[in-house]
Amino acid sequence: MLALIRYSVPSARTEEFLAQAHDIIDTLAAQPGYVRGRLTRSVDEPELWALVSEWEGAGFYRRALGAARMAMYPLMTLMLNEPSAFEDVERV
Repeated sequence: MLALIRYSVPSARTEEFLAQAHDIIDTLAAQPGYVRGRLTRSVDEPELWALVSEWEGAGFYRRALGAARMAMYPLMTLMLNEPSAFEDVERV
């Protein structure tokens, strides 16, 4: 299962965002079912970031969000309000 959380980060908040995003990744990585994760940035729109993680299943991801809630809270205002959980339908 793929989790994709996108953020719109003003350039003045980039350093703060990076520090907090690494805390989120560390918290998620400590949760059961976590496979891997990374922080990415748009090539075309440098203020658009994505925290991408892979999970053994949606249940693991949803429980991990509860555990990461406090780490995620400071960045909530930067999150884009859109679905974040995507299941594998077909592997190529």
